[in-house]
Amino acid sequence: MQMPVNEFKNALTSDSTQWGCWAGFATGYAAEIVAGTGFDWLLIDGEHAPNTVPTILAQLQAVMPYPSAPVVRCVNQDPALIKQLLDIGAQTLMVPMVESADQAAALVRATRYPPQGVRGVGGGLVRATRWDGVDDYLAKAHESLCLIVQVESPKGVECAEAIANTDGVDAVFIGPADLSVGMGHPGNPGHPEVQEAIETVIKVAKEAGKPVGILAPLEEDARRYEALGCHFIAVGIDISLLRQGAQSTVARYKQSSTHEVSSTY
Repeated sequence: MQMPVNEFKNALTSDSTQWGCWAGFATGYAAEIVAGTGFDWLLIDGEHAPNTVPTILAQLQAVMPYPSAPVVRCVNQDPALIKQLLDIGAQTLMVPMVESADQAAALVRATRYPPQGVRGVGGGLVRATRWDGVDDYLAKAHESLCLIVQVESPKGVECAEAIANTDGVDAVFIGPADLSVGMGHPGNPGHPEVQEAIETVIKVAKEAGKPVGILAPLEEDARRYEALGCHFIAVGIDISLLRQGAQSTVARYKQSSTHEVSSTY
């Protein structure tokens, strides 16, 4: 059996923008619904959504038949957790709050087998090898992996150039919400100082030859970041989409009912 192709990693080398959606429901059922809607990639969120290794596995299995590529975000930088996520078949990992080249290099080592890294060998126990069905997995695994590091703090911005130039880092993702809080502008990622920091990260990452991504649910933000050079942009959050759709639907009927009652008097 051949190594499963990482379509997301391949797409990052194309000229087209990759549009994504946050998957926060922590269930395979919801992830499968979103996977069939046309997004290029889905972020299975292990940091802020109530996910565990088994629930992430269920979502990877659910979205596998669909063209939306899964990206798995870790809760932290723990090499043991990274090992588990890779073993269940995650090929693209996003790791939060990377603030130095040393941290980035440690994450690269966590995704590699010795002597290049520290990843433990699971062999026939793990889904990533298709239970020892993939030919020469130990030698080829790193070729199909995509490591995305998040820059989302003032310290991360200061070290963004060194982080982006770390061998083995495949892409950089900017977290506007955490960055705005860290810069003293909570809830205001549009503040000029935050936007300047975002543009700095985009610039140095592009100069390092690394694709840049960002979360931008508002279309005007997404279009601006695309123009600045962001190559993969999350433009939806499944939980928010459900809530907004539900609010819009119920509002139509409640407003209609109120209007009809008042018009009879």
